Amino acid sequence: MALPPLALPPLALYVHVPWCVRKCPYCDFNSHAVGRSAGLPEEAYLAALLADLDADLPLAAERELVSLFIGGGTPSLLSGDFYRRLLAGVAERLPLAHDIEITLEANPGTLERGRFAGYREAGINRLSLGVQSFQAPQLAALGRIHSGDDAEAAFSEARQAGFDNLNVDLMHGLPGQTPELALKDLQHALALEPEHLSWYQLTLEPNTEFYRYPPALPEEEALWEIQDQGHECLEAAGFQRYEISAYAREGRRSRHNLNYWRFGDYLGIGAGAHGKLSAPGEDGRLRIERRWKSRQPEAYLRRRHDPRGFVADVHPVDAADLPLEFAMNALRLPEGVPLALWSETTGLPKAVLVERLASARKKGLLVEDGQRVQASPRGLLFLNELLASIDES
Repeated sequence: MALPPLALPPLALYVHVPWCVRKCPYCDFNSHAVGRSAGLPEEAYLAALLADLDADLPLAAERELVSLFIGGGTPSLLSGDFYRRLLAGVAERLPLAHDIEITLEANPGTLERGRFAGYREAGINRLSLGVQSFQAPQLAALGRIHSGDDAEAAFSEARQAGFDNLNVDLMHGLPGQTPELALKDLQHALALEPEHLSWYQLTLEPNTEFYRYPPALPEEEALWEIQDQGHECLEAAGFQRYEISAYAREGRRSRHNLNYWRFGDYLGIGAGAHGKLSAPGEDGRLRIERRWKSRQPEAYLRRRHDPRGFVADVHPVDAADLPLEFAMNALRLPEGVPLALWSETTGLPKAVLVERLASARKKGLLVEDGQRVQASPRGLLFLNELLASIDES
């Protein structure tokens, strides 16, 4: 069977802001604590970001951006004027979809709240509020600098600033958290009536304080109870689960994250930002590479004047690794993806992927009917086992 004509997948842009007030003990992202009073080098960082994007433009080939996501760190430490000029600079360099989704991660602490109106005026149309919990003991254990009241106030101010697309980031399985407290947090978030909820279990990641000094977490039985009751609570409130830890009201799924999970392309600019890009290869297949930028903020800023540019490393994705790379994203979606998406985003025949999925299918972890591929209910519960079976094939 002939492959479809080569077409590049949708393109998004990720912008990383590496600073935060205080490093949380569970965080393994590229974030660097600066305290409450330190001034940030907005002018220098803006110039670096745009220079970084300029260097990546040949990879984008004037493709339209379907989404833009500003993450961190704490992006809401920077001013509305910073983002106004950044977004204007992006629009001068790349075409934007008429309905582009532009998301900014924001800390609900009082330090940043007054800036929400400026972010909306700058062109940001979606906010993701890092609430994590509304309970004082859990917030203290997580090292968060806001209170439950701060989170409510931030949500209210975001609405007043004109944001009609809000995500609440909420964690469960926290130190000292019972199933009752976890459900209370979830009901508190639902009472705010957000359009989207990211609801995920705390995990102890390497290179974090929690990994070095593990806190006492709920027992496995309690974690299962939280997961089951929380899922039922979200569905009863009208939220659809469209990714392992993402729930949305109708029409409010995160376009940026969906692009990741559907194996779309994305440019990454900023300290430590990662990108994934596809390009037609000489053999008629798509050539896919991952690249990432210098991590340390000071080193990243110096790279603007360095002939080597901002890129720290580039990793071409070998064809043998593509089935696992594709599955790691697509199988996080409970509804799965059309099998045709494999050929569209890799340029490889369906048979290559189907062969690698055979072991997972035999174990009952996967459903694949020739038209669609998706994790079974058991596969969603044991995604690591599912991916391991693909990796071993």
